[in-house]
Amino acid sequence: MGNICRSPTAEGVFRDKVKQAGLEQRIEIDSAGTHDYHIGKPPDARAQRAALGRGYDLSALRGRQIHDEDFATFDYILAMDHDNLANLLRICPEQYQHKVRLYLSFSRLHADSEVPDPYYGGARGFEEVLDMVEDAAAGLLLDIANGPV
Repeated sequence: MGNICRSPTAEGVFRDKVKQAGLEQRIEIDSAGTHDYHIGKPPDARAQRAALGRGYDLSALRGRQIHDEDFATFDYILAMDHDNLANLLRICPEQYQHKVRLYLSFSRLHADSEVPDPYYGGARGFEEVLDMVEDAAAGLLLDIANGPV
């Protein structure tokens, strides 16, 4: 929603997976919120702390809101939950709607379809988000390796 918890965590994790695969020059990665709550703000300190505990540095990331041109630019537009998915589909031009999916649709280990918002919870919620996005990041990278959307 505001691009300070789940989305930048997923961005940081995926950046790391892409770098490990030697593909950072070929894959463009960015995260954005569906709302304008935290434009220009760094990720939540709890998200940064949890991510850093696993070796992911989110400190350089800044919140932004999705732009119309993102739908044309990116091959994947991934939402963390059904509310954000609905918001994205509402603003997405029809010709790009096939790009919009749930992030956890790439998960191999989690049956959930949504990454829960950890903002109002405790530290365990941020660890749970990391567990989910690490798994989905691996699945997303496999999907990209298997060809275009």
